[in-house]
Amino acid sequence: MRLLIITQDDPFFLAKNLKYLIPRLPEGTVLLGTILFDVSPFGKRESFYKKIRKTYRVFGFGFVVNYGVRFIINKFSPSTKVKHVLKSCGVPLIELDNGINHEVSLSIIESYKPDLLISIAGNQIFRKQLLGLPTRGTINLHTALLPKYRGLMPTFWVLKNQEVETGVSVFFVDEGIDSGPVIVQKRIRINDQTQRELILQTKRIGMDCIIEAVAKIKDGEVDLIANPEKEKTYFSFPTREDVIVFLKLGKRFY
Repeated sequence: MRLLIITQDDPFFLAKNLKYLIPRLPEGTVLLGTILFDVSPFGKRESFYKKIRKTYRVFGFGFVVNYGVRFIINKFSPSTKVKHVLKSCGVPLIELDNGINHEVSLSIIESYKPDLLISIAGNQIFRKQLLGLPTRGTINLHTALLPKYRGLMPTFWVLKNQEVETGVSVFFVDEGIDSGPVIVQKRIRINDQTQRELILQTKRIGMDCIIEAVAKIKDGEVDLIANPEKEKTYFSFPTREDVIVFLKLGKRFY
């Protein structure tokens, strides 16, 4: 089964997880390459200056400093760079000069004849024509228990809402937002974790869920889990007021 990964050049969490995932993909699969987009942690493709300004406005000075320092340290550490990990694993980087739904991009993707697309922190909406290219569909990782907490930054929202558990879902992508049927879902208990710790935990569990989902699809043994629209909750990017409540509840980002 021929695979393509679609992800973004995240400087904080993805490199180590991809390094874990790639050599553990099921036997009988071939990873043809990875499409890598510029980092966009908040669901929009923005300039670096706009990202910093928005982060400061919503999360505050301490958050910007903490992640700014991490960003600088990671910049000089090859193991934290997605491109370095892909190269070390022998995975070709597929360059797209346009958005993923552009006709030129679609033509490039189609030329690889993928059976399955795997989206990990994909930051572009997948349209019908793209979803029709892989013979066995497109799957996505979402770090929450769908249908709850669709949308952005689920680790923030489950902490703010004082949930006792969360989890990871790998699902088939449709034209909605986190609305396709679920292939694999794992639950975890939320303890006294920071958001960063919860992100690290759910991302790693998510890699195992992707491996399991790919194996099920390859073997034709998918037993789908419903993701009903009537039971959904949806959360977008938090406001400064949301962050203030988060901190007053004693929740921590790091």
